[in-house]
Amino acid sequence: MKFQRGISLIGLIIFILVIAGFLAFCIYIVRLDDIIRDKFEGKRWDIPAKVFARPLEIYSNAPVSSNDVEQELKLLGYKSSQAYDKPGSYVVSDQKLYVHTRGFDFGDHVDPEQVLQISFANQQVSDVKSTKPSSTGIARLEPLLIGGIYPQHNEDRVLIKLDKVPKGLIEALIATEDRNFYHHHGISIRGTARAVVSNITGGRRQGGSTLTQQLIKNFYLSPERTLKRKVNEALMAILLELHYSKDEILEAYLNEVNLGQNGNYSINGYGLAAQFYFGQPLRELNTSQLAYLVGLVQGPSLYNPWRNPEAALKRRNVVLHNMLVMGYLTEQQYQKEVDRPLNIIKKPTTGPARFPDFLDIVRRQLKKDYQESDLTNQGLRIFTTLDPIAQSRVQESFRATVTRIAKSNPKRLKDLQGAVLVSHPENGELVAAVGSTQDFTGFNRTVDAKRQVGSLLKPVIYLSALESGRYNWSSLIEDSPISINAGGKNWTPKNYSGTPYGSVPMLKALSHSYNLSAVRLGQEFGVNTFRNQLIKFGVSSDVPSYPSIFLGAVDMSPMEMMSIYGNFATGGFKYPTNAIRSVVDANGNLLTRYNLNVQQTIDPSAAYLLNYGLQQVMSQGTGRSAYNSLSPELKLAGKSGTTNDTRDSWFAGYSGNYLTVVWLGLDDNKVTGLTGSSGALPVWINVMKQLRQKPVNLTQTQQIQWHWIDIATGHLSAAECEGAVFIPLLVKNVPNQATACGLPHYEVAAPDDYGFDPNTAPTDDINTIINEQEQRMQQDLSNHQQMNNQNQF
Repeated sequence: MKFQRGISLIGLIIFILVIAGFLAFCIYIVRLDDIIRDKFEGKRWDIPAKVFARPLEIYSNAPVSSNDVEQELKLLGYKSSQAYDKPGSYVVSDQKLYVHTRGFDFGDHVDPEQVLQISFANQQVSDVKSTKPSSTGIARLEPLLIGGIYPQHNEDRVLIKLDKVPKGLIEALIATEDRNFYHHHGISIRGTARAVVSNITGGRRQGGSTLTQQLIKNFYLSPERTLKRKVNEALMAILLELHYSKDEILEAYLNEVNLGQNGNYSINGYGLAAQFYFGQPLRELNTSQLAYLVGLVQGPSLYNPWRNPEAALKRRNVVLHNMLVMGYLTEQQYQKEVDRPLNIIKKPTTGPARFPDFLDIVRRQLKKDYQESDLTNQGLRIFTTLDPIAQSRVQESFRATVTRIAKSNPKRLKDLQGAVLVSHPENGELVAAVGSTQDFTGFNRTVDAKRQVGSLLKPVIYLSALESGRYNWSSLIEDSPISINAGGKNWTPKNYSGTPYGSVPMLKALSHSYNLSAVRLGQEFGVNTFRNQLIKFGVSSDVPSYPSIFLGAVDMSPMEMMSIYGNFATGGFKYPTNAIRSVVDANGNLLTRYNLNVQQTIDPSAAYLLNYGLQQVMSQGTGRSAYNSLSPELKLAGKSGTTNDTRDSWFAGYSGNYLTVVWLGLDDNKVTGLTGSSGALPVWINVMKQLRQKPVNLTQTQQIQWHWIDIATGHLSAAECEGAVFIPLLVKNVPNQATACGLPHYEVAAPDDYGFDPNTAPTDDINTIINEQEQRMQQDLSNHQQMNNQNQF
């Protein structure tokens, strides 16, 4: 009896334990089920923001050459072909390009896939025809992807929908990874058993996981190789298949699978892998390329095509053979695909940004309006102002020129660095940015390198003088020694040559960058006036109150110098430098459009006068090598900048459509021995040569008149008179006296040296005569300009 009761008690305990174990197992299954459903039905991936360049616009008379379009097509991964029968292909024929575009969704509108016939003449587009004409007459290529803003784990992917996936990819994947995918319920009993036994016995690692199990492993579990993880993998695979269709699981797998590594960046999913290895969208790959991508599943590092090309080729052929065995390829198709080379691109185009300095500027601008989490996991699309053709050419030119300059003095300049910024002054859009001659390290010299700017700030002094009405470009100013007490110490500036030049015309003082005359003029209007001008022009750095700032003894970045010179290039309007056009969310909704934000900072008449002075810097002064290298018809304007100890070399200048700022120096702030003209200017010239320039053409206001002025007296003169210069003047400041040589041209009495009393001069009559001469003077402007350049000083 006792024995029977003992057996019953043991049985009860076992029963309870079984029930408890079953309940625990059920609870565990429910927990696993919650984990699966929570992630699969929620936000599956952190999708980094994608950053795009501007789309290339093509229309009749667009200033774009055939070479420009072809270079853009190559950057986009288009393939030159004998036919344009599929997206991403183009044909070159005589003076025409036939392009089968891919189309692009910009969020607020969609550019359709279409075929373009582009004709060229005289280095520009002469005509555009398309299969889907636009009401605007403008066709566009899709914008180039230039980088992403990644989450901390540095994963990246391009999401793809199953209905957009090439059939060949699915067939290759099924044939190689899981031939029974559409028939099992998440696990392969034989494969799982083999893996478990191998794990227990410590044998060689075995495969056998289904696609569902692979997805579970990558999507939910850690990479540890334990029995517990393998059991969890099997259970979760079964649960996943209970809740979701095969197509949903397959689509998730195609987007999740890891297919490589680019530095610190993980390449996830076939959408991104197609771009990474072949530089093309997934739908444009041929069967052999798709087979290679499938082969990577078993070991992206082992079959890395750049490090192990032979192993990569063999693995691709294994996948192709699997497709043959499964009947997805005929023998003839198989042989054709096996005979193809890998055709991997020479250098990956995804992962780290292609143009990191520009992308860094974009990211800084975005941080003013968006949280970091928005940028790293919400799948935003950022459309920027970058011109990839200009950026590529500027980058190459910059590095080549800096390398050449460094070789002139390898001991001192072996670590020479620099920065270049290029923008469109008429709207402030940033076109190109280069912050290093080497790989990007996180220190962006276009923004972070704050160095003394030297003579780049002198135009601000001369602007104040012109605005005052007391000076014009012919006014004589003293370039003589001066000592100023500042903070209890005497500051005694000197010219770069060490020699004072005496009484000089203001135009010569600027164009030859004399220090003493600039300081004297700056002192007349005061440090506060100078500081206020800089702040008005967009300077954000602290501007000191000591007089040495007249000679640029203040640290500023190239970006700040671009802000200042943008006011000059536009004729007195400030357009903040902008690197972004718009931001679109993952669903295509427009979040932000960065519109023009313009502010008038200089009276247009004064700006016109200053522009003339900066043009004379180029034709007569420190920038004349640019005037000789580039076309004089461009009427370029600019200014060099050199610190007294030649630690920093600067040049800022503009054409009618490009403003470019260049800085050269050493990161340790040691002496370079380079002036603005010997260092930064050659870089500036070569950068500007890479761009299609338009002439400077600021509007001449009604308050401006051109006259011949005698330098010695400041009186009206004439073209054939000695010492005469032809300059723009404010109407209210036109002299009412003429020299003896100029007198016949104005038909007025001589100045007081010839018995003329200025106190009784018929000023109104003279001004009337001057106004009557204005039309003739304007017509003579182009004829006299060359003579002016020869006789001016």
